[in-house]
Amino acid sequence: MIFVQIGGSLVTKTGSAEGCGDSWPLCHGQLLPKDWPLDTIIEIAHRGVSGLAIIFLILFGVMAWRQLAHVRETKFLVYVSLSFILIQSLVGAAAVVGLWHGDFVLAAHFGISLICFAAVFVLTLLVFHVDLKYDTKDLIIKRPLRNHTIGITIFIYFVIYSGALVRHADASLACTSWPHCMPNQIIPTNFYQWIQMGHRFLVLILFVWMVIALIHVYKHYSNYRVIKNGWTIMFVLLLLQVLTGALTIFTYVNIFIALFHALFITLLFGMLCYYILLLSRNEYREK
Repeated sequence: MIFVQIGGSLVTKTGSAEGCGDSWPLCHGQLLPKDWPLDTIIEIAHRGVSGLAIIFLILFGVMAWRQLAHVRETKFLVYVSLSFILIQSLVGAAAVVGLWHGDFVLAAHFGISLICFAAVFVLTLLVFHVDLKYDTKDLIIKRPLRNHTIGITIFIYFVIYSGALVRHADASLACTSWPHCMPNQIIPTNFYQWIQMGHRFLVLILFVWMVIALIHVYKHYSNYRVIKNGWTIMFVLLLLQVLTGALTIFTYVNIFIALFHALFITLLFGMLCYYILLLSRNEYREK
């Protein structure tokens, strides 16, 4: 699923979305195209990886269903992962053949795939019994951290969507300075600059919120490794996300930095979803 996420970002960053024309699942109306320019190779590779991901995910879901049927969240996560990878594929296909247009729709394509990744990520942690290794059975998460976790998870999804919108609207270099928009200019002056600065503003709110939550964790959950270490890792991922975001501007959208930018936020969202699972267990025990 990581390769699916990164592959999708690579397609967007390199402008390879039309590498196979408006044909799907064929490429330029052929099973194997005659010409193989770079954009065609990238698009075909992304489709191939997505197809393999569906096959592997079905096999993984069947095995998880059989071996972890006793775990309360297993069936739900299998349903979500399979449903959203199919929806993701259909949205991608619809965009290729021209049924759905627009930057907002294409940005939703990344958001849908992110939910699929998070479901697979959490299911993988259950398969490897991470919850048992960190002894989360008796974990008690009180209301303040619950609110922080749920709020940040919801809010970060909008942050990620705004970042995907920046990519699909070709607004990555609408502002050539950081943290302000342009040299000697703070307020955006056109639609693309507003998209770019809107994303940065949401990231700023997220960063402040994560700092507040991390301070709360260190004050009240320092004895819980799964909480303290996890939130520390998430904050480091956010720092790396901000750093690569700034470097994307300074390097004029270097492709490798841009891909790491997508990777860090994907991992951060996956970890937050795991803590949502722990919250649901905590509330279930209280009932």
